[in-house]
Amino acid sequence: MRHAFGFLLGVLLTPALVYGSAWGYVQAGQSFDGAAQEITDSTRMYGAFALLAAVGLVTGVIIVARWASPLVSLIPALTLLGLSVYFLVDPARVLDLPGKVPPAGDLDFGLRMLLGSGLYALMGFALLMPTWAPRRWGAGRDDDEEASEPYYPAAQR
Repeated sequence: MRHAFGFLLGVLLTPALVYGSAWGYVQAGQSFDGAAQEITDSTRMYGAFALLAAVGLVTGVIIVARWASPLVSLIPALTLLGLSVYFLVDPARVLDLPGKVPPAGDLDFGLRMLLGSGLYALMGFALLMPTWAPRRWGAGRDDDEEASEPYYPAAQR
C-alpha cells in the first residue's frame, strides 16, 4: 500500500516540480533588468523566489524522507531524466512539446530553458539517488520499533 501511495504521489509531484520551477524561473527573469542590474518588480521577484524555494523544499523532503516510498522520487526522476535524454537525442522535437501541453505562453519559455540548460537532468539525478537506498524499499518498521523502546542498563550493586 505504501508503494501504491508513493506511485500516486510521484505522479502528482512530477508536474508540480516541473511547472513550478519553470514558472518561478520565468517570473524571476521578468522581474529584473540584467543590463541595468536592478530589480524592476520586487513583488514578482519575491513571489518567484518563494515558489522556487518551495520547489527546492519539496525536492529536498522527497530526497531525505525515510518514511516515503522510493517511488515518490523515482517517478519524477525518471521523467526528468527521460526528458533530458530525449532532448539530447532530438532537441527540436522535445522543445516543441511545451507548446502542445497547456498552459501556453511564458511557461513554455521556462520549460524550454530549464530543459536546455540541464537543470532538469540535475534534478532528475538528485531525485534518483534515494531509490538506491535499500531501507526505503522495505517496510523499515522493525528498526524504528526497537529504537523506541527505552533502554535501562542493569542496576549497579
